[in-house]
Parts: sequence; structure tokens; C-alpha cells
Amino acid sequence: MEKFDKLSGIAAPMPLVNIDTDMIIPKVFLKTIKRTGLGVNLFDEMRYDRQGNEIADFVLNKPAYRNAQIIVAGDNFGCGSSREHAPWALADFGIKSVISTSFADIFYNNCFKNGILPIVLPQAAVDVLMKDAEKGANARLDVDLVEQTVTSSDGEVFSFEVDSFKKHCLMEGLDDIGLTMAKASSIDAFEAKASALRPWV
Repeated sequence: MEKFDKLSGIAAPMPLVNIDTDMIIPKVFLKTIKRTGLGVNLFDEMRYDRQGNEIADFVLNKPAYRNAQIIVAGDNFGCGSSREHAPWALADFGIKSVISTSFADIFYNNCFKNGILPIVLPQAAVDVLMKDAEKGANARLDVDLVEQTVTSSDGEVFSFEVDSFKKHCLMEGLDDIGLTMAKASSIDAFEAKASALRPWV
């Protein structure tokens, strides 16, 4: 997992509330266990028509937002079924942070495990950032995990809270496997001692 400390990127405005995991990645694409390749189907039913053609007025199909790394979203982002494919699809598309007033708990935690920073801000702050994101590619948001701030293109700064352990994991690029492997020497020592004490096992 890539380390996350600071991000300056284009933000796509998605003011819809209750964007659920089936909207993020429809269930038909859940057959894979790979984390890669799902970006093309991110928001599939909103991005494409039934013939597979892009829907021109969907935000991520607009030229200004094709390289968006941030989503500014409506309330309760990531609700619905607890599918880890949702953050996989976001990450594979290139989304590194989502800003909203609230997130579904399981989705929120899955984001950190997949290198995405979910940021909770008050409605007034999200409204400002949403309007800023609507300016298009010329307006970039700055996300600073170290200082725990989001700065608009006009220089307005908003502070956010994040769990210190989750912050550490993102900044060090540690998912669950990475956390385990960080203890590899201790695990090896335990296994060696266990083998010596119980060689019949």
C-alpha cells in the first residue's frame, strides 16, 4: 500500500446523499478477488448507458474530472452492503480521498486498509468544498494528513479529526498484511521457540 501524507488534486463534486456500495461498484463485478481492474467499472451504472457508452454529463466522464483524486460527496457515503470491492474500485480509478459529512462505518474502515483517506467535515465545510470542486480542473484541493487539514483553492482551511492509529497506518502505507509483516521477526522467534518446545507438532 502506498504511503499517504499530502495530496494536491482535482476534486469531483458528487452532491448525492446515500451513495451506497452498489452504486460505487455494482454487484455484477464482485466475482474477482483482485484489487486491480475495478476502476473502469467505478460508478458503472451512472457512468455508462446500457450499450456501454459513456454518459457525458456524469461528473467523472467530464474532461475536467477524468483525473480526479478526490471526491466531495453528500452525506452517508459508502452505505449499503459491506463490500471491500468499493474502496478497491475507488483506489484503482485513482481516488485517494473522499470528503463527506458522514460515512458508513465498514466502508470508512475499509478505506484506510486500501490507502484511501475518508475525511469527515461539518456540512458548512463540505458545502464550501463542493462549490470549490465545481470550478473544475483549475481548482485543486490540498489534503494534509500530517496537519489534518483540507485547504480549498481559495486558501480556506478546514481541520478534520482522524484516529491516530489509522493515521499512522496510512502514513506508513500499512494495511493488515503490512502490519503483520512488521512483526515478522517476533513471529519467527515465536515459531522457532514453539518448534523447539513441541517438535512433534
